[in-house]
Amino acid sequence: MLSVAVTHRLGDFTLDAAFESEGGLTALFGRSGAGKTSLINAIAGLYRPDTGRIVADDAVLTDTASGIFVPAHRRRVGYVFQEGRLFPHLNVRQNLLYGRWFAPKAAGGADLDQIVELLGIGSLLARRPANLSGGEKQRVAIGRALLARPRLLVMDEPLASLDEGRRAEIFPYIERLRDEMRVPIVYVSHSIAEVARLATTLVVLSEGKVAAIGPTAQIMGRIDLFPLTGRAEAGAILATRVAGHDDKFGLTVLRAAAGELRVPHLDLPIGAALRVRIRARDVMISLEPPTGLSALNVLPGVVAEIAGGDGPIVQMRLDCAGEALVARLTRRSVETLGLVPGKQVHAVIKSIAFDHHAFAGAAPPAASADAEIAEG
Repeated sequence: MLSVAVTHRLGDFTLDAAFESEGGLTALFGRSGAGKTSLINAIAGLYRPDTGRIVADDAVLTDTASGIFVPAHRRRVGYVFQEGRLFPHLNVRQNLLYGRWFAPKAAGGADLDQIVELLGIGSLLARRPANLSGGEKQRVAIGRALLARPRLLVMDEPLASLDEGRRAEIFPYIERLRDEMRVPIVYVSHSIAEVARLATTLVVLSEGKVAAIGPTAQIMGRIDLFPLTGRAEAGAILATRVAGHDDKFGLTVLRAAAGELRVPHLDLPIGAALRVRIRARDVMISLEPPTGLSALNVLPGVVAEIAGGDGPIVQMRLDCAGEALVARLTRRSVETLGLVPGKQVHAVIKSIAFDHHAFAGAAPPAASADAEIAEG
């Protein structure tokens, strides 16, 4: 359990934020200047807040009311920055072992060999940082932080300095870290695609305050938060499992509570679990089960909520067998179709951008890392 409540004034900006998390990966999401980095710096002990209380498991790290402030070097909080910040004169092995100097002797945790295997950096141990790619540097930085055997890991936009290819390379390692190491992670990002893939809990920050907190799929399905999460990338997350493979057409069938989805082939076993992100702009609405369409993915549902406003574009939340799906339509379409809460509809998923952002925990599609679910 991580419990954070901090109030602190930084010039003209006031941070007044509180949240609780029960492990996994907690993402702090918001626009630049929302207070994300200020909040994790308070968790890490890089400054003493004006008022606040921070507790990790049973350890009280900050309690201004009781005069408690554990200094950063004693908090056992591993910090991964945007850049690896590795020592240039040390090779990878030596950089990793530097983290072990800060590990309490009585603390449990993974050893060097386990960390090297987890992060896939065995072939890099003799190299110097100058000979590493950006993604490799970040994996080494994560390994160094883990070898300090932290009770908590904070990551400040660790993928921000990487290009798309290097981001795709490091995603699976962060997922393994989240699922296998059982070290709670607080992860800062302003990329909705990143948090949709990685986060178990999503904290949305706005102007120094917590605007929303909850399971990622639940928060992503809230249309009232689109002004904060970004309309262009707005969408929902469906929990699915691999139900089968259609080898003739190179497709994989995914089963969710909402129905079945057919996607380009995934090299995953039957029963494998993964999350699918479906953007609002990729969903069309039909009043009847569509026929004569090339679209393969049609999910029945009920209109649950229609956002207010007078603009030409309308955001809509659908209830598909208990799972939220989000659609973006023109106001003219809403009126023409007579869409109101409670109306039975069919969501036609015209395309899903099937790159490393669309699926959590899956390998890229066999055909192409930038393929899309075609409409046919």
